[in-house]
Amino acid sequence: MLQQTGIKRNLTPFILLVFTNLFVGSMVGLERTVLPIIGEDEFGLTSTSATLSFIITFGFSKALMNFAAGSLADRFGRKNVLIAGWIVGAFVPLLIITAPAWWVIIFSNVLLGINQGLTWSMTVNMKIDLSSSHQRGLAVGLNEFAGYVGVALFAFITGYLASVYSPRPEPFLIGFVIVLIGLILSFIVPDTSSLVSKNTSDDKKENEPFKNVFLNTSFKNRHLSSVSFAGLTTNLKDGMAWGLFPLFFINTGLSAGQISLIIAIYPATWGIFQLITGPLSDRIGRKILITSGMFIQALALIGITFGSGFGFWLVASITLGLGTAMVYPTLIASISDVASTQTRATSLGIYRFWRDSGYAIGALLAGSIADLLSVQWSIGITALFPLLASFYTLVSLRDVLKT
Repeated sequence: MLQQTGIKRNLTPFILLVFTNLFVGSMVGLERTVLPIIGEDEFGLTSTSATLSFIITFGFSKALMNFAAGSLADRFGRKNVLIAGWIVGAFVPLLIITAPAWWVIIFSNVLLGINQGLTWSMTVNMKIDLSSSHQRGLAVGLNEFAGYVGVALFAFITGYLASVYSPRPEPFLIGFVIVLIGLILSFIVPDTSSLVSKNTSDDKKENEPFKNVFLNTSFKNRHLSSVSFAGLTTNLKDGMAWGLFPLFFINTGLSAGQISLIIAIYPATWGIFQLITGPLSDRIGRKILITSGMFIQALALIGITFGSGFGFWLVASITLGLGTAMVYPTLIASISDVASTQTRATSLGIYRFWRDSGYAIGALLAGSIADLLSVQWSIGITALFPLLASFYTLVSLRDVLKT
């Protein structure tokens, strides 16, 4: 049984959780490049909104599962919830490979949302459990680094396989291997619930009703509400990018390899730079990274909208990933700075509910604008949301690092 917090004291389970989240992210990477193209080419979807419907269902199911993950972890234990998430995930590649109609693809993404809500929530919560208060940025940075490297790696691999073979089934056969490895790692890693029980005995703040925690995290506390809004707009932008980038770049005359690289380099940069931005936020504070990171995301989207050429778009994609990396682990750490030990998992679940609702809202909004105007203008208009979040966090966010 785990006894004390601190990454060095818990290095083996911490490393296991890092590798576990690499494969958690890989499940999303399976779809990142190929699925929007399958919607148009195999199922004949002509509406951009219809094509992006799989992201909408993924976003809402993941958001709702994030909402429930904290209480499920408190009731059944973090490890058991992690394993359950992988079992659900096993059905995702099977359904995509065998889907005779687009509604089956949509249902597979409901299951993918449940898989991600359970597994990703548990890996981040378990790493925070293992870490001391001044290591949370580092812990979240490593967690998100591993996850989004997995997204990028398999977005590139599946894009390559689709160009060499076909969009189905070859790119998705890898999914069964990913699930098997994830399950094995999840059975090996120890549960961290004992550390939570130990720490709560030293926390003098009484347990709060869920309603109070929800209202405080979402609206009443300016710090927490600005973090939640920044998370929502970050994934709103990513829901748009997931659905529209393949459709946008496929009509630019770029080769399949160039398109795969532009699409993959964004989450790759996002993942890798979190190794720097997560621990950096422990040293210089959260606000400067969050506010400037949201602004950089807006600039990158404007660049993609109005720029041209493989080299320019590649740089813009890297810039978008950098801006996202500046905020992604920092927002989670910022929630953990303010929330009490008893409400931390619940507050993180509520934040992740708002953040991952952004996938669905972004896909719905981007698809609607693309149908009314164009894919290009949809990308440009999306830039307004991270820009607004940058100003909101500038006036509302405060740096509070628990020591």
